Amino acid sequence: MRTLDEQETTIVFEKLFKFVGNNLKNIVDNPSYEGPAQDPLPGRYCFRLQKNRVYYASESLVKRATNVSKELLVSLGVQVGKFTHSGNFHLTIHALSLLAPNAKHKVWLKPTSEMSFLYGNAVLKAHLGRITEDINGGDGIVVYSMSDVPLGFGIATKSTKDVRKSDPQTMVVIHQGDIGEYLRLEDEL
Repeated sequence: MRTLDEQETTIVFEKLFKFVGNNLKNIVDNPSYEGPAQDPLPGRYCFRLQKNRVYYASESLVKRATNVSKELLVSLGVQVGKFTHSGNFHLTIHALSLLAPNAKHKVWLKPTSEMSFLYGNAVLKAHLGRITEDINGGDGIVVYSMSDVPLGFGIATKSTKDVRKSDPQTMVVIHQGDIGEYLRLEDEL
């Protein structure tokens, strides 16, 4: 387990910024109240790299994890994503707990369309219940059910203005991750 170097930090923050925008500051500066109760000042959260996977954990948890050998440490905190062999960074579904409360752009799915998204399919205009304003093509989107339960995330294919004018079978959000992955990819997570 080690800290991210400058290049890795830039790549991770650019990917998170795509989804949360200026709310990235809320994730980075989030106070941590775990650890010794007598400590009057809250700790902080940090990003750590372990076996090409990036984790978001409190500093007190990271200190305690140093007692575990590198080979035996399986996970630490919330997994945000992983680096591929080519150096690209992919967010994993575990990052939804960070993205959802800080999301800049959101779409809500009709109840009849939720299962389609949870099986890994893209979101069509016909599936939309609501959509936030000021979305541009290529922006990161967090997908919600109509009851405000975060279902996953993806990338916008069109701006909000273009979506309103488009055909009902037009793809609006390219699927990147959903909570159905916990069942479909159980062995890999």
